[in-house]
Amino acid sequence: MAKKSHVIEHLRREKIFKLLAEKKRIDGRGFNDYRPMTIDVGVIEKANGSARVIIGNTQIIAGVKISVGTPFPDTPNKGLLVVNAELTPISSPYAETGPPGEDVIELARVADRGIRESEMIDNAKLVLVEGEKVLAVFADVSIINVDGNLLDAVSYGVASSLASAKMKKVEVDGDGKVIETDELVPLPIETIPVSITQAKIQDALMVDPTLDEETVMDARITLT
Repeated sequence: MAKKSHVIEHLRREKIFKLLAEKKRIDGRGFNDYRPMTIDVGVIEKANGSARVIIGNTQIIAGVKISVGTPFPDTPNKGLLVVNAELTPISSPYAETGPPGEDVIELARVADRGIRESEMIDNAKLVLVEGEKVLAVFADVSIINVDGNLLDAVSYGVASSLASAKMKKVEVDGDGKVIETDELVPLPIETIPVSITQAKIQDALMVDPTLDEETVMDARITLT
């Protein structure tokens, strides 16, 4: 005898397919419609920048910390940008403690690449002493509740945190010593990337898939 949860999942799947035949989605949205979205910045007092993103019932919080670091050997003339994500135990019945799984690593990498390739930050302006000292920007995302389309939520959270971040201005003296001042300055933001994720279910393409839609999708694509 099938478990109750498996029966419910099967019924939900059949309902999604039935509605698709009528050109409808399970929550009544059009194929190109996003769920209600809110983005609040400055939600973490101790971070250089932060944001809370809510898309429908999906919710994440992102925070940015900026410090002086060492550039990567292959990019001595660029600052650092590192994006990480974690799934909190309260976010989903399926969440597990321990190291990030492949899905969570994918979230961080897709957000990182979209922001990096869009050249949101002028990384050359993060260099203090070429090949020796640069500003390192760390963006950490905590997933609070999972209900689909985490790819866009994580990207919006990181981008909003970076765009609103403030850091103490640093200068380099004649001896190459880094001096931190009390003046607050923004990151060198050049553009604002926007992530759009679509799911393919049978012959239909729909933006901002819910968790139910993601469980039955045939493919997914994210463009930034």
